[in-house]
Amino acid sequence: MQGTTIVAHFRNVNAADHFYWFNMPESGDTELHAEAAKADWVRTDEWRTRPSHVFSTAVALSANDQGDSVTGSLHFSWELSGSGWATCRIWDGSTKHRDLVSYCTNALADLLKGVTGLYGPHGIQRFSFDLEPAEARWILRRRNSDVHITIRRFPDMSTSFDAPDGTGTLVWTSTRPRTSLAHAVLVAAEKVRRTHGEDGYLQKWRLHAFPTTELETLRHLHLAADDCALQH
Repeated sequence: MQGTTIVAHFRNVNAADHFYWFNMPESGDTELHAEAAKADWVRTDEWRTRPSHVFSTAVALSANDQGDSVTGSLHFSWELSGSGWATCRIWDGSTKHRDLVSYCTNALADLLKGVTGLYGPHGIQRFSFDLEPAEARWILRRRNSDVHITIRRFPDMSTSFDAPDGTGTLVWTSTRPRTSLAHAVLVAAEKVRRTHGEDGYLQKWRLHAFPTTELETLRHLHLAADDCALQH
């Protein structure tokens, strides 16, 4: 197996998936030893950053394992991008959405509480981000163990807050397992706290403290109800 690159696709029980490849040493040894292979990985949403000849094989190998879009991976990030602003990104392996969110609302806390509500008796959760002046409204609909995520945009939050959902422009939608959504949001929020600390968060977000209670409440429900095997 001299000079051979082996490509593999892995997806765990929480629908988080990666590509792996192993560059075999040119030792002349044709037996595969894990410790002799140099392994690397990449999330499926980043596959275009890797050599095309590697991933043309990887995509072909994993095509039959993709199944319905409900089982695909979900990635989410929340980054403080300036004084009183946060960049929110969500993508599901095929489509992406990005918003620049204002501190005029307690946005991260509202997000955490909205996802937490999916573990309660009400099957629909709504919350909005102020984009100054636009409104980005998230509607989460629980469907058994999955969640249908819809983001609608309204031109002026000062006049649209009570407007019916259907009057907003649909800008992103996806259906994913509840465990994937909860885990992605937890990881993103925890990264914010780890990066800035609670004091640093308040200095940058200004009007609202870091939502520690909301984060820990979601973590407790997620671990208790979803049997998540990923690292927390």
